Amino acid sequence: MSFTGIYETAGSALTAQTIRLNTISSNLANADSVSGNPNDVYKPLKPVFSAFYRHHNLSQTEGAVPVRVADVIEVKTNMESKYEPENPLAGKGGMVYYSGINPVAEMADMMNATRSFEASAEVFSSVKGMQQSLLKVWEG
Repeated sequence: MSFTGIYETAGSALTAQTIRLNTISSNLANADSVSGNPNDVYKPLKPVFSAFYRHHNLSQTEGAVPVRVADVIEVKTNMESKYEPENPLAGKGGMVYYSGINPVAEMADMMNATRSFEASAEVFSSVKGMQQSLLKVWEG
């Protein structure tokens, strides 16, 4: 694998984890948002990752398989409904609907995404060190 392939793979992982952290941030920010209509309540978002194989050009990036974000989907959760007639967003019958987002699960997912991001950043640092070592060998 060339250094370019390593950088591309690690860079794509950084991008994917950044998108993951953005969706987690949106989920946490909207965890307590409400709606008077069950169809309008905030639905949690999750990115879908996929490997990006280049079979036709394998010789240039031997072993490099970057990750791509295929989509960001809405996840079905156990939406909560509560009777709150005094809530200005209450719908018919005084019902208010909550997203059902579990902040603890989102925080655990955020920690996992952060660790993955840090691991990909460490790959950059390691490859930079390898390249500097090579330059020292060539210099002499």
